Amino acid sequence: MNRVSNPARYVLFEINRSLENVDNARGHFLKKSFYDLSYSDLQAIASRNNLNGTTASVLFNWHYKKKEIAQCHDRISKSAAAFFAQKFDFALPEIDVVYQSKKDRAVKFLFKLKDGYKVETVLIPFNNKYSICLSSQVGCAMNCSFCFTGKQGFKRNLTTSEIVGQFLNAWRWLATNRPGEERILNIVFMGQGEPLHNFDAVKKACEIFLSQHGTSIGMQKITVSTAGYIPGLERWSRETPGVNLALSLHSPFEEKRNELIPINKKYPLDEVLDFIDKIPLHKKQFVTYEYILIKDFNDTPDDAEKLGAILAGKSAYINLIPFNSFPDSQYRPPDWDKVEKFKAVLDTFKIPTLIREAKGDDVLAACGQLNSAAIGW
Repeated sequence: MNRVSNPARYVLFEINRSLENVDNARGHFLKKSFYDLSYSDLQAIASRNNLNGTTASVLFNWHYKKKEIAQCHDRISKSAAAFFAQKFDFALPEIDVVYQSKKDRAVKFLFKLKDGYKVETVLIPFNNKYSICLSSQVGCAMNCSFCFTGKQGFKRNLTTSEIVGQFLNAWRWLATNRPGEERILNIVFMGQGEPLHNFDAVKKACEIFLSQHGTSIGMQKITVSTAGYIPGLERWSRETPGVNLALSLHSPFEEKRNELIPINKKYPLDEVLDFIDKIPLHKKQFVTYEYILIKDFNDTPDDAEKLGAILAGKSAYINLIPFNSFPDSQYRPPDWDKVEKFKAVLDTFKIPTLIREAKGDDVLAACGQLNSAAIGW
């Protein structure tokens, strides 16, 4: 009736209603993610807004220890629940595709982010438990020639919520699809991206993982990898919360390392090693040196001798990683006898060395194989 008798008023009503819907949508889009907040952030917000002093611990316990997605209404005041519903978004990155290795039960997730970008995350099984390999960026700016992610290029940094969201939704997938196996005991920042190139988000993610009010992961159970990005290492030495560091070394010879890791031209290996030597390590904190072995490139006894010489006397652990092939790669995996001979040389330097077995390589989930922009694999 009103639509016919008062068409102008009706049109104005519809315009106002449309604008209100846009404002509501914009407000929802602009909400800060709850998962961007550390425990201390949450305490400060509760204090500023006169919320109960237990609010932070209740919410961290609900969303990180219990890993609930639905908003918490248990042991929290109605006013606090209403405040967080109005101000914060509790959505997590969406699992787009899941790839399960038939060889070793490794699991690779393709996560879809709000802006349409995608990143990959891997659950690595060991002794009925899991390590999780997290991504810190969409793509990577380091352009390492041995890494499939480097072929993707750099798109953007991940937020803290997008990093911790990988962990939470991977855990929830285990709880649903492999009940009784949801034990993720180790976290390694060795997925897509250079973690120290996204220092703030990675640091806060570590703080969230370490919080005794939430996931309570031990400091010695978290490892952050770097290609040798010295600006990030400088901040690491001052600000890191005590988790472990891994350096992608891959060759002790400058010319070879320049080819594998182009950033070596700007931050040479000797400067990187000197800087790492000066970082004060906490109790049980250690540095691992990652070394990818490539057929007829860096797998000779001379390479092993030089590597042993530059790491001798350090508190060093070495992971030897036979190269994992990916589409159109110029490199090939080494012969197994060369891998064993390489380790034998390092053993003479009394450096603890482990040959890392490839996990998930049949679904491109192994070290160096992640590329969320790849099509058709």
